[in-house]
Amino acid sequence: MAALMHSDIVKAPKALLHDHLDGGLRPATILELADAIGHPLPAGDPQALGEWFVAAADSGSLERYLETFAHTVAVMQTEAGLHRVAKECALDLSADGVVYAEVRYAPEQHLERGLTLDRVVDAVNSGFVDGAAEAAAQGRPIRVGVLLTAMRHAARSQEIAELAVRYRDQGVVGFDIAGAEAGFPPTRHLDAFEYLQRENFHFTIHAGEAFGLPSIWQAIQWCGADRLGHGVRLVDDITGHRGEGAVLGRLSAYVRDKRIPLELCPSSNVQTGAARSIAEHPIGLLHDLRFRVTVNTDNRLMSGTSMSREMALLCEAFGWGWAELRWLTINAMKSAFIPFDERLAIIDEVIKPAYAKLLA
Repeated sequence: MAALMHSDIVKAPKALLHDHLDGGLRPATILELADAIGHPLPAGDPQALGEWFVAAADSGSLERYLETFAHTVAVMQTEAGLHRVAKECALDLSADGVVYAEVRYAPEQHLERGLTLDRVVDAVNSGFVDGAAEAAAQGRPIRVGVLLTAMRHAARSQEIAELAVRYRDQGVVGFDIAGAEAGFPPTRHLDAFEYLQRENFHFTIHAGEAFGLPSIWQAIQWCGADRLGHGVRLVDDITGHRGEGAVLGRLSAYVRDKRIPLELCPSSNVQTGAARSIAEHPIGLLHDLRFRVTVNTDNRLMSGTSMSREMALLCEAFGWGWAELRWLTINAMKSAFIPFDERLAIIDEVIKPAYAKLLA
């Protein structure tokens, strides 16, 4: 069977759980916003700037990858800039066939020009509402949930967790910690996670991307994460070959048994050195072993990617078709941080009918 084409995949409904707001800006928007505040950029036209971001992120180092965010975060320091970026994010995702997205960002990184944490969240939420309304008017409805992120090298996780809970009925659906893993274990933020559990609030943790099994173990067993952000290094606890020869260790078996969702981001994982290539990405093995696998974009600008592109790459690498894409999409919706009945409605009323036609 011929691999599905990108142009076909765009038409299919998708669910996205791991996308960074500051990693998905349009290059033209960065140029306009940077010009307004006098922020210097490494390139002066949209195409060249977009190419620079991909090249700079394609180093094989998570630390170097994260450095590219200095430019995007710099232009997201005003209410107008945050609103525009969020609105365009919703529009861009809906144009790619995404019907449900959870988009994350760190409010603490957007205070350089005098905004408060609450004003940051209000501006982003307003942008998503306006973007979703415009997308719906264009016949491409999308629902966007927000994850508020705390930076793991900083000391504001409790404050950001409380902020997330405060906005839980205003579009914020979860919490996350992100940033360089090495030297900054998730247990440094244990107070925040315990607070979130007491508040019956959802959270995911970046773990098992640049650092190995101890990061995953802490995220689950110490901190109680609902999902694993990336979690690609879980493969280090699996021996043998794909299929029946694979042997799961205690941690990987626990993750599979508990159906803990993995927010895998293939192109990004290759860029940061967490996987050698798409064809060698552990997502193939984890799919075969029936882990709760989801596919995500991570940072669309830095990876030059989209959900449709990620899915097309996987179809080409593993010979997947509509059945596998349907499985991945339903996995993501099952794992979303919105209420169960709302997840089920999107699965039953949007995803299943669309894929039934594609599979016919």
